[in-house]
Order: sequence, then C-alpha cells, then structure tokens
Amino acid sequence: MSASKELEELQSKRAKLEEESHSLSEEQKSLEERVKILEEKITIEELKNTNKAAREAISRLESKMDELEQSLRKVSQAPEAFKPAKEIEPEVAETPEPTEEATLETAETMPEEPAEEVVTVKALEGSITAQSEEVGEDLKTRYEKKKRKFF
Repeated sequence: MSASKELEELQSKRAKLEEESHSLSEEQKSLEERVKILEEKITIEELKNTNKAAREAISRLESKMDELEQSLRKVSQAPEAFKPAKEIEPEVAETPEPTEEATLETAETMPEEPAEEVVTVKALEGSITAQSEEVGEDLKTRYEKKKRKFF
C-alpha cells in the first residue's frame, strides 16, 4: 500500500470516528435532558400527592371543627342544663320567743337537723373537652400515618 492511500484511509477512519463521537455526545446530551425532564415530572407528581393529602387533612379538620362548633352552639343554647342549681336560702319566719314548756315540747317532736349540709359535685362523664382531645389525638395519628406513606 502506498503511503498516500494509507494516509487517506486513516483520515477517513478518523473522520468517521469523530462523526460517531459527535453523534454519541449529542445522544448523551439528549438522554440527560430527558432524564432531567422525567425527574422533574416525578417531583411534580410527588408534590401533587403531598398537596392532595394535605388538602384532605385540612378538609377533615375543617369538617371536624364545624361539628365541634355546632356542638358548642348547642351546648351554649341550653346552658340551664349544665349550670348548677341556685342555692335556695331557707326562709326564717320571725316567731315570738318560746317559753320553757314550748321549747321542751318542740325539742321532743322535732328531729335533729344535721349541722352542715354536704353537697357533692360530680364531673360529667364524656365531657366535650375530653372528646375533643381524643378526636385531636386521633386526627394527629391518622395524619402521621398518611404522612409516612408518601415518604
């Protein structure tokens, strides 16, 4: 083979390899761009799912808040049922000073009254405050469970 022909073949091979290298780098750039696009799409979908879950949680909290506000209105409309009864002071009639005979007769016929009256106050079972705390804790645990599912 002659040197000029061999040089021509080598230059031709070099040109083909350079063209292939250029083509491969363009394909690599194109694939990198497609990867970035897909990563962005995935990030967007994850954010959509997270926002959807947050909206649902907010919606549940708002509906629960509405229910609690309605219960509060019902309770505040009927305050007599929850207020303690007013103390009734015994009426004392003015009577003339009794004589010794009348005092002895009254003492025998009247039973002794206790010196002090005892009043017992008992808390209502299942009060609204306890129920609202339980509901709040329940919603918090549900939200935490849902939160873990997305991450």
